[in-house]
Amino acid sequence: MQGVMRGYISTVDAVNRRIGRFVMYGIFVLMGILLWSSISKTFFLPSLWTLEMAQFVMVGYYILGGPYSIQMGSNVRMDLLYGEWNLRRKAWFDLATVLLLIFYLCVLLYGAVSSTAYSLGYWGSEPVSFLAGVVFGTEEVGRLERSPTAWRPYIWPIKVVMIFGMILMILQCFSEFLKDVLRLTGEDC
Repeated sequence: MQGVMRGYISTVDAVNRRIGRFVMYGIFVLMGILLWSSISKTFFLPSLWTLEMAQFVMVGYYILGGPYSIQMGSNVRMDLLYGEWNLRRKAWFDLATVLLLIFYLCVLLYGAVSSTAYSLGYWGSEPVSFLAGVVFGTEEVGRLERSPTAWRPYIWPIKVVMIFGMILMILQCFSEFLKDVLRLTGEDC
């Protein structure tokens, strides 16, 4: 059983590490977009797409970089009490809080799936089966949602990125859960 747990941990950690290391360069993309926005507003006609594109890039940066942040332990944590605890007590506390985080992420994922289905033109009550049908080719996409701004980009691509990022975050949270279980059994992760 511990071999399966370790295999899951190493696989998920490797995937999220690679994605996180790639996505962290998105900050340069964001800086380039904002730089172009400043230049175009100063010397040319202002670009309509820069603000919204910067928001989309920031969402991707944040959502896809989150699992890597959790893996590296660089998420914000209040160390008022936690910093003084021993490893076993920290593992128990992390075990409980990661379960709450997984629940929260599952609720967010359901909302993201519903929102993505809506952006693909689905107004029914079964968004999960609709998206599965879209992926496997058994459902047709309806009228695509667009942003109400002057640029009017389609909304579904960033919503798909959000779903993908939340799935990666849930997988990483299960990895952290299994690491805590291994710590409680006295194993080194």
